[in-house]
Amino acid sequence: MKFRLFYQGPLKVNGSIADKQLLRRAFLPQLRSLWQQKPLADFYNEVNLGLNKAALVKGIGPFNCLPLVQQAIELVAAIDIVLLRPEEPGNIITQGGDIDNRLKTLLDSLQMPKLNQIPPGDAPRNDENPFYCLLEDDNLITGLSVVTDRLLLPVKDDPHKVILLMQVTLEFTHQHFTNVIARPHL
Repeated sequence: MKFRLFYQGPLKVNGSIADKQLLRRAFLPQLRSLWQQKPLADFYNEVNLGLNKAALVKGIGPFNCLPLVQQAIELVAAIDIVLLRPEEPGNIITQGGDIDNRLKTLLDSLQMPKLNQIPPGDAPRNDENPFYCLLEDDNLITGLSVVTDRLLLPVKDDPHKVILLMQVTLEFTHQHFTNVIARPHL
């Protein structure tokens, strides 16, 4: 299964817990929409081989996280990223920050938060139950490709603003009868 996620906004170097939670919230509506479409809608609505909604949802503090890529359903992800930023191509250390630490902020935000990664006092909003995340843990990323280029829009107010387009490719880690028959379209 392949799909794309989009983001436009700040992507900070060594982003804070709050910065990462803002990014999670930016991806949440897209992931919710993905879960509401086939083939995931069928999988989510069925009680299948002992895996049901409750088994897929992970309680973290006040949040009930639903990561798409998780060990329980034997999925991993490869992510191809196009990162448009307001600097000239080739500038690794830039006014907005270096690429590797921006990517660390991004990858941390793609996984569900750990208890110490929830901003103090934060709680799910009305439409955030479950709290959709891409990954249970970022160690489930098996491939990462990044292409950077210049953002050709004026960015005067924040040098950290970027446009991201990510293609996510899901793969099973273990093919066996139950996940081939029960989840044939993933």
